[in-house]
Amino acid sequence: MGEIKKYTCVVCPKGCSLLVEKTKDEIIVTGQKCPRGVVYGKTEMTDPRRVITSTVAVAGGKEPITSVKTTAGVPKAQIFDVMSTINSVHLKSPCKRGDVIIKNINGTGADLVVTRSC
Repeated sequence: MGEIKKYTCVVCPKGCSLLVEKTKDEIIVTGQKCPRGVVYGKTEMTDPRRVITSTVAVAGGKEPITSVKTTAGVPKAQIFDVMSTINSVHLKSPCKRGDVIIKNINGTGADLVVTRSC
């Protein structure tokens, strides 16, 4: 018997209770009600990632901040480093939804994009 962990899948609204077992040779996921639960369980066990949403400062716009997010999940171990980078960003108006602020932020493979025009 290997390492066993419980997760609640957050990929869809069902919120399946997953039991994930990591053995020497494989990762076994049970409790999912759709194939996405298997992928989520395996990822959570081996390389958990999170999409980061935040705000950044904007100069010259109607509002002093705008919303941003990563285009993909970043490794949980890098969240604080990525947030440090995001906190150092200062944009100039105008900017529009979808603009890429930082490509491949901190080498995570995710881009940082504007989610609200400013």
